[in-house]
Amino acid sequence: ETSLIQTIGRAARNVRGRVILYADQMTGSLTNAIRETNRRRAIQIAYNEEHGITPQTIQKSIKDITDTLKKEEANAVETLLAIDMARADTPKALRTIIQGKREQMSDAVEELDFETAAILRDEIKRLEEKLPLPPKRRGRPNVKRVYLDED
Repeated sequence: ETSLIQTIGRAARNVRGRVILYADQMTGSLTNAIRETNRRRAIQIAYNEEHGITPQTIQKSIKDITDTLKKEEANAVETLLAIDMARADTPKALRTIIQGKREQMSDAVEELDFETAAILRDEIKRLEEKLPLPPKRRGRPNVKRVYLDED
């Protein structure tokens, strides 16, 4: 019953929202949910009329949407990184994976799929951080990495 009321309430957030319930028979939960929804609707309509409010669908700001997309992108990078790290058992294998990601990124750019290209770029950067530095370069900040083929 509570979940029915919540589902119906979600549709109410949109001015043109409608709920269509399908059931073989009318259960007590359905009856109670419909009754409660109608009761709440009557209260809301009375309040709106009393205060001169015209219902409007909520509008999310672009910032909210972009923040959500950034979080999803970060999660995607972490997931892909974990999969690739599981496959990379040697530095050479890791470099092969990185090269494949670079090619995928290039293809994505050619297809104007910049979202995918950005995800791949971030993943490449994280994978490159996992590559070991050659022994004589360890511990030296701000040096260009030089990689040797090793198995």
